[in-house]
Amino acid sequence: MKKKTYNMLTDPPGRSLLFFALPMILGNLFQQFYNIADSVIVGNFVGERALAAVGASYAITNVFIAIAIGGGIGSSVIISQCLGAGKKGKMKTAVFTTLINFLVVSICLGALGLFLNHRILGWVNTPGEVFSDAALYLAVYFAGLPFLFMYNVEASIFNALGDSRTPLYLLIFSSLLNIFLDMLFVIRFREGVRGVAVGTLIAQGVSAVISFGLLLRKLKGYETDEHWRVYDAGLMFSMVRIAVPSIIQQSIVQIGILLVQSVVNSFGASVLAGYSAGMRIESISIVPMLAMGNAMSTFTAQNVGAGQLERVNKGYRMCYAAVLSAGAFLCILYQLFGNVFVSAFLDAGNGSAAFQTGLDYVKFLSFFYAFIGLKASTDGLLRGAGDVKAFTVANLVNLSIRVVVTNVFAPVYGIQVAWMAVPMGWAANYVISFGWYLTGKWRRRWETVGVR
Repeated sequence: MKKKTYNMLTDPPGRSLLFFALPMILGNLFQQFYNIADSVIVGNFVGERALAAVGASYAITNVFIAIAIGGGIGSSVIISQCLGAGKKGKMKTAVFTTLINFLVVSICLGALGLFLNHRILGWVNTPGEVFSDAALYLAVYFAGLPFLFMYNVEASIFNALGDSRTPLYLLIFSSLLNIFLDMLFVIRFREGVRGVAVGTLIAQGVSAVISFGLLLRKLKGYETDEHWRVYDAGLMFSMVRIAVPSIIQQSIVQIGILLVQSVVNSFGASVLAGYSAGMRIESISIVPMLAMGNAMSTFTAQNVGAGQLERVNKGYRMCYAAVLSAGAFLCILYQLFGNVFVSAFLDAGNGSAAFQTGLDYVKFLSFFYAFIGLKASTDGLLRGAGDVKAFTVANLVNLSIRVVVTNVFAPVYGIQVAWMAVPMGWAANYVISFGWYLTGKWRRRWETVGVR
């Protein structure tokens, strides 16, 4: 049977957005399972302390993941707009410019991370009893940073070209490989935290190499008489203008978690383990919300490149229906079965403080997931239109609220303040971005990115 494709420029906006976002949602879920496998395996086969060590590293590693994803999405706006405008030669130049930029950036960040490994853990007050394991996990992670960057950037490029299936298939493969390697190194060879780190590194490396090969093959299918180059400094600067705010937008939650981490760590290893379990569940829960935002970004970029601005508003309204439905479902799910999800990481009978911390986190935040969906969809529209200033300010406000509220009130009122501050930031972010959307100024921004 011929595979059905969905065209963002001609198909009904709701259908094209949904069918484009679904593989992204599944892919991002596998990306989270990819990361969560480390926590589940060490939590069940090594112990609570090992889970706390991985959790202490998690907030740090997620900042770098967010930089890779945000940079890839930001750069892919230019790629999508070139494709929408029919400039295939310029699109190819943008693809290779993106790959070269992020290969260099990832090597530099990996080297810097290895050099500052212990200092970073010290800055976030990592508990002494888990410090050595956390440092070991983080060192292996930094060594494999170029693989992680290249895979995530390549996935963003596939999405920019309207292909959200290939990243999904690669993630399914790499996630299963990661789980197999984690279990092999931890259960069979008893390598503990080192084992899950090495397993993840190998899986990411294999995924990056295969993804690069598939991307080259896909680009050969775009025949063009236009001249194109391997690198273009002018396009690079256009990408940076959009990519840097996009990196801030994608990483803002993770930077907030990192800055909050020092407060959480001060409550001890048991609370840290419960908080880590809650964060892992949160990271899964926001996947459909962030995927709709990223789909909206590609949808907007392709349609403004083609001059079809009214379709953008129709697609945006479809995002509301999707994220509000997802938010209601998650709320009911976690209120009824939150303990089941937390028990995947922690035994309710052992370390009750850790288990209760994770359960409180999950149940409270489940009421507010719709906020991040509304925020992500609105930010995606602005980003896709090349209007980066408004959502950058909105996300900085989001970060400030989370950090200030947690640091000021958590030491006084308890660890629960750390997750109570989350929806405050999401809501403020959405209000600012939505207010800017209503002005309609985003309609004129796309003309300045250089595609035309």
